[in-house]
Amino acid sequence: MIRILYVEDNEDNVYMLSQRLKKHGFEVIVASDGEQGIEMARREKPDLILMDLGLPSLDGWGAARLLKEAPETRPIPVIALSAHTMPGDRERALAAGCDEYDTKPVEFERLLAKIAYLLQDRPPP
Repeated sequence: MIRILYVEDNEDNVYMLSQRLKKHGFEVIVASDGEQGIEMARREKPDLILMDLGLPSLDGWGAARLLKEAPETRPIPVIALSAHTMPGDRERALAAGCDEYDTKPVEFERLLAKIAYLLQDRPPP
C-alpha cells in the first residue's frame, strides 16, 4: 500500500483529503507542522509527501528545503498544496525542492494525476 504523509495544520482539510485518499487505497499519515513533518518523513519513510506551505513554526517551503537537503528524505516526492495563488508561488515552491505544486481547494482528480505521475515507478495502491 502506498503511504502518503500529509503535512497540514487545518483539521478540516486533513479530514476531507485524507478520507478521499483512503477511499482510493492510500495509507495516510498526518503531521500538523513542518518540524513534525520532517521528523515523520525520516521515521515513517512515506512514498510521497503532500505539504501545505502555510504551516506554523516551520513553513512548508522551509520543510521542503530541509527534506531535500537530507540524503534519507531527498528521494521522497513532495507536492506543495497551497491556498497561495500569488504569481511566483509555484516557482518558489519548486525552488524550495517541491516536485509539484497544486492549489487549494484541491481538485481531487488533478491531484491524483500528479500523485500517479510522481509514483509511476511504484506499484499502484
